[in-house]
Amino acid sequence: MDELTPLSNQTLADLGPEVRVPAYDRSALRAGIVHIGLGNFHRAHQAWYLHRVMDQGMNHDWAIIGAGVRAGDAAMRDKLLAQDCLTTLIELDPSGKSAEVCGAMIGFLPVEEGHGALIAQMSDPAIRIVSLTVTESGYFIDAASGGFSAAHPDILHDAAHPDHPRTAFGAMIAALKARRAAGHGPFTCMSCDNLQGNGAVLRQTLVALARLGDPDLADWIDAHCSFPNSMVDCIVPATGPKEIELAHGFGLRDNAPVTHENFRQWVIEDAFCAGRPDWDKAGATFSPDVHDYETMKIRILNGGHQIIAGPAEILGLQTIAQTMAHAGIRALLHKVVREEIAPHVRAVPDMTPLQYLDLIDRRFANPEIADTARRVAFDGSSRHPGFILPSVRSGLATGAPVEGLALVSAAWARYCTGIREDASTVAPNDPHWDLLQARAIAAQSDPQKWLEMTQFYGDLGESAIFAEAFGRWLDVIHARGMSAAIEAYLGP
Repeated sequence: MDELTPLSNQTLADLGPEVRVPAYDRSALRAGIVHIGLGNFHRAHQAWYLHRVMDQGMNHDWAIIGAGVRAGDAAMRDKLLAQDCLTTLIELDPSGKSAEVCGAMIGFLPVEEGHGALIAQMSDPAIRIVSLTVTESGYFIDAASGGFSAAHPDILHDAAHPDHPRTAFGAMIAALKARRAAGHGPFTCMSCDNLQGNGAVLRQTLVALARLGDPDLADWIDAHCSFPNSMVDCIVPATGPKEIELAHGFGLRDNAPVTHENFRQWVIEDAFCAGRPDWDKAGATFSPDVHDYETMKIRILNGGHQIIAGPAEILGLQTIAQTMAHAGIRALLHKVVREEIAPHVRAVPDMTPLQYLDLIDRRFANPEIADTARRVAFDGSSRHPGFILPSVRSGLATGAPVEGLALVSAAWARYCTGIREDASTVAPNDPHWDLLQARAIAAQSDPQKWLEMTQFYGDLGESAIFAEAFGRWLDVIHARGMSAAIEAYLGP
């Protein structure tokens, strides 16, 4: 192989014609957005939309400053700063791979205790949007009620020490307090996580935390900041040696390349209190009907991931594409969605729920996407309450079937025992793994022990219909195996 070109501003002109590079002068960019949570998804999705708008000669005063609030984010900061915050995006299309370098991000703040640099950057009036990808479990939501969970130690710390916060939300509140005092006005607070009503959830978290220490500030934030709801969608695998090697195939040495599928979608409420980029010029959709888009996506795509990930892990299947090649699991996905999820999902312009099922079937089956079942199964304690249980509640409320959804929940419980059917051990894969494993083991003899976790299931354990189906399927899985349970659900 020819010598690799290390990714940097200085080497962009040295890259071959097979790599698309920014058409804009990065030295002329000015920051307008702080984004907290610089994982692969943000760099393949929100940053890409801005990058493509910048390529058209627009929005050069909306560049992104990256930030992290976890100690582990420092390693990503080091990698990205070493290459001028550039990222190689590699599209994994079954018809052929392509690469482009995204340059919309121009800095990465120090990751430090108390988040002083982050607070100072967000206090700058040039920053007009603060966006986040902090995962579904990062918003301090009480799973049973959907309300704010004020008892978390980090929340209690931020309420008591508002000038030295631990959380992203505490830092945002501190910055907004400084902006109000200086007369700079608010910024838009934008969640880009997979949550139903993610803007409303972010408003709830921010305002409730502020209210614990400064009710007047909480009222000001609630009245003056905007919190647009949005639906985000793109399958973005984790980066490992294989992905780094793919960048090498394009002649690039990138310490943190990102691979992604050949599909993106971003639907956003046009509710920005301090202006916004023209993301729609790169294909984003501004719509007042985000709820219908996100319901379709969260219940069918994200819910679909949970339908297949548990059985895949139990059976030792490693990638989502391999999982879709398993006839039983693929049929399970289609039957559960068609009969128990799609009837509760409204169509959106140009897409019915069943057409969307066909779309995600093709996306999940993409053999170029090395997305792992383990990654998709991670954090089931947030993803099942967020993506599966709303469909259970809709089914119970309307008298519709929930047999397949109960089987999916039983598969999650079986997975959390920590032992696959081939006797291999499942490494901890959830922030609440110890609790889940203890309950999963207890549920082998008493299935109700699993449903008694009201922090995840709320009152669903009190539903005789759901509890009976769950217990029956869990017994079948333990007695006869995952494949037999799927076959029994699918029927003749």
